[in-house]
Amino acid sequence: MKATKTVKSDSPLTPDPLAAQLTSLKLHYVHEHYESLAKEAAAEQWAYGEFLARLIEGEVHRREDLSIHRRVQLARFPVQKTLDQFDWNWPKKINRPQIQNLFRLRFIDEKANVIFLSNVGLGKTHLSLALGHAACLRGYSVLFTTAVEIINTLAAAQAHGGLKREMKKYLRPRLLLIDELGYLPIDKQGADLLFQIISQRYECGAMIITSNRVYKRWPELFNNDTTLTSALLDRLLHHAETVLIDGKSYRMKDRIED
Repeated sequence: MKATKTVKSDSPLTPDPLAAQLTSLKLHYVHEHYESLAKEAAAEQWAYGEFLARLIEGEVHRREDLSIHRRVQLARFPVQKTLDQFDWNWPKKINRPQIQNLFRLRFIDEKANVIFLSNVGLGKTHLSLALGHAACLRGYSVLFTTAVEIINTLAAAQAHGGLKREMKKYLRPRLLLIDELGYLPIDKQGADLLFQIISQRYECGAMIITSNRVYKRWPELFNNDTTLTSALLDRLLHHAETVLIDGKSYRMKDRIED
């Protein structure tokens, strides 16, 4: 009768209960680093509490990074911009302290609005994207869109009986960025749909809006409907900060300087 071979406990075929449990709990950083950190702890003679604290700290940082990455993806930024990348020397007129103060992001908790007004190419979209990115880093849900995209999306949803469901996409985020208001004409249906978003977010969620039109010309944007425009501005500006930027387009900088 042949003797039965005993599989050693350190065989690679033997499942590691601790590794399996860490994977089950999704403690991926702890799983990947506990052995190397245990060796470092032994060499440096850490207390058990310090060893555990290092593992948990690494796990927390990993999860924070994943959450930030997820929020940035859901925000649908066309590009990522930061305040450090902004060229303060180009605009002829810009209130730098005002803009830097906005990056404290208090307006989001206050459910207030920020409106950037300027001609094209002066950085209002850059600054709105940078504010949105900063908000993602601070844990806020964000969505970037354009005025035309909102109107087209809602109009299509309305035609198929799904308006209420589609509107939730624009009402849910803590911060909604609406870019390029005023670049293309808006018909009555589009004006009504955009008004619904702004009206329902009033005192419920913060917005950043960029436009190339000063307020007195906004009736032109909304099919010359002065009643709707007045009602929209009343809600939008009740809790709002307007940022005015003046100068020539940065995208024409090289031609201007030649």
